[in-house]
Amino acid sequence: MNVLLLILAVAFWGSLLLLAHTYAVYPVLVRLLAKGRKLPDCRFEDEADLPEVAVLMAVYNEERVLEATLASIVASDYPAEKLRIYIGSDGSTDGSDAIVRRFAEADHRVRLCVFGGRNGKIRIVNHLAEGAATSFADPDKALFVLCDANIAWTPPLLRRLASHFRRDEVGLVGAAVCDQVREHAGIGDQEEAYVGQENLVKFAEGVLWGRVMGAFGACYAMRSRLFVPVPTAHIVDDFYQTFACLEQGSDAIVDLEAVCHESVSTDIREEFRRKRRIAAGNFQNLRRFFRFLQPWNSDLATPFAFWSHKGLRWCGPFLLLAALLSGLVLAAFSPLYLVPLSGFLLLGAMALGDRLGIRLGGPVAKLCRFARYFLSMNAAIFLGCLDFLRGPKTSVWEPTRREGVPAAPTAPVPAIRAGTSETRPEPALRR
Repeated sequence: MNVLLLILAVAFWGSLLLLAHTYAVYPVLVRLLAKGRKLPDCRFEDEADLPEVAVLMAVYNEERVLEATLASIVASDYPAEKLRIYIGSDGSTDGSDAIVRRFAEADHRVRLCVFGGRNGKIRIVNHLAEGAATSFADPDKALFVLCDANIAWTPPLLRRLASHFRRDEVGLVGAAVCDQVREHAGIGDQEEAYVGQENLVKFAEGVLWGRVMGAFGACYAMRSRLFVPVPTAHIVDDFYQTFACLEQGSDAIVDLEAVCHESVSTDIREEFRRKRRIAAGNFQNLRRFFRFLQPWNSDLATPFAFWSHKGLRWCGPFLLLAALLSGLVLAAFSPLYLVPLSGFLLLGAMALGDRLGIRLGGPVAKLCRFARYFLSMNAAIFLGCLDFLRGPKTSVWEPTRREGVPAAPTAPVPAIRAGTSETRPEPALRR
C-alpha cells in the first residue's frame, strides 16, 4: 500500500509541477534569459541585395477578408520586381476568385491558380511552391512567404523578414502576429493574451538558441530550398516546415518588429473546433519528428524548448486527469490533499460560472473566462488526440470566423479593366 501511495503522490505532484513548468515557469524563464538581447544586426540593407520572394497563399471562401489582405501585400515597400504573389483557390464558391482576378489585372505580380473541388491547404501550398520555384533567377537565395488569407501586412513587414536571411544560418523567420481590435467580445481577450505571450516566448527562443518552436502559420518567411512538401494527410504545416528547417541544420527565429495583424476568434465554440483540429495535426507532427526531438539525436536546446513549450501542453489534459484521479485517491488517506483538489473544484466552478453568466446575460469576471478558456482548450487537445489515434479523415479546412476584418494600411482596391475575364496562371502553376 505504501508503494502505491508513493506512486500516486509522484503522479499527483509531478503532474502539477509539469503543468506549472509549461504554463508559468518556462515562459518566464526564457523571457528573463532573453532580457536585453536582440537579434543580430547582420541584415540586408541595400535593395539590390534583397532576395526574390514568392508569397504562397491558399484560399477558400475568404471574400470577407481577402480584399484587405491583398491590398496590404501589394502595398509592401519591398522592391516590386522581386515580389510575386501566388494565390491558390481551393474551389471557392464565393467572390474570392473575382477579388484575386481584380488584383491580378491591376498588378502583374498577383497570380491566381484555381483548383477544382476541395484539395486542402497543404496540397495547394505544395503545388504553388513547386511552380513558384521555377520562376526564381537564383533559387538558392530566394524566399517563400507563407501567409493566411486573413492577415493584414504592415508595409515594412516583408523587408524586415527578408533582411535576416543575410545570415547563412537563418532558414526561417516568423512574423509577430498582433491583434488589431482593442475591445473584444467572447474569448477575444483570452486569445489575444495567448497570442501575445506566444510572440514573446518564440522571440526569446529564437534569440537564445535559434530554435523557435513553430512559427505562427499566419505569416512566415523561409528559404525556398529548405521547403519540404508536407504530406497531404497532415493538418498543421507551419510546425512541420519549422521543424523541417531545424532538422536540416538551419535556425528559426521570430522578429517582433516584423508585424502583421490578425483578428482573433471570439466564439469559444469556433476556437474549440479550430484547436481540436490543430491538436490532431500536432500529434501527427510529434510522430513525424519524435526521433529528432530526442536529445541524443539533436542539440540539447531543441528538445528542452519543445517539451517545455509545446510537448507538455499537448500532454496537458492527461496531466490534469492524472493529478485529479491520483489526488482523489490520496485524499482518502490524507485530508491535506483536499487543499490542492479544491483548486480543481474552483477552476471548474469558475468555468461553469462563465457559461451560466453568458446564458443568463449577466456580467462575467475575466478570471472565470480564463478558467473556461483553459479547460476548453485542454478538452480540445484531448479530443484532437483521439482524432489523431483514429486517423484524421481529411486535411480540408473551413475558414475560422473571427472578430473584425483586417484593415489594409494603404493601397486602394484596384478596379477591373474593361474586357477582362480570367487571370492566366503561369504554365508551371496550371493543373
